[in-house]
Amino acid sequence: MSFREIAITVRAVNRASHEFARIQTDAEALSMRIRNLGTTIAGLGASGSAVVHLAHNFGLLNSEQTRALGSLSYLVTTIGMFVRSSWGAAVAQKVYSAACWIANTAQQALNISYATFLALTGVGVAAIIAAAAAVSYFASQMNAATESVKEYNETVAETPTRTKSITRAGEEAEYYRRGLER
Repeated sequence: MSFREIAITVRAVNRASHEFARIQTDAEALSMRIRNLGTTIAGLGASGSAVVHLAHNFGLLNSEQTRALGSLSYLVTTIGMFVRSSWGAAVAQKVYSAACWIANTAQQALNISYATFLALTGVGVAAIIAAAAAVSYFASQMNAATESVKEYNETVAETPTRTKSITRAGEEAEYYRRGLER
């Protein structure tokens, strides 16, 4: 390895290390946010459980309602504690990763649909222009054909209906003068 190749490799590793450090920082920040979310959910569950217990003590809820709402509060507390744990954070990060993947796929599909729309719009405009050019060409050919038929009809109208098999010397010049040929 030359000194130049080593220098390039060191620069690449330094740049990659910076990006890896940034990714690590982002992952740690996400992990802290998820743990804070778990703590908040667990707190809501515990608060709900306390409110249900107080409501039962004041006679606002009967035993069956207290049992059902208490179970729901304990479930919310358990979910919050699970999200707070490292396994819960890992699951939450996987869910976040899956949501990002779905959003990325949706964005790519949207980009493809825009590209398809633009391509089809371009093809549609090109087809309209091609059709207009074909119609114009056809019209010019029809005009040329019409003029040709008119000239032919005028020539036929000037041609005598009866022709002689013997022509005199001056008659041929007369035909050329009128634009007729034999």
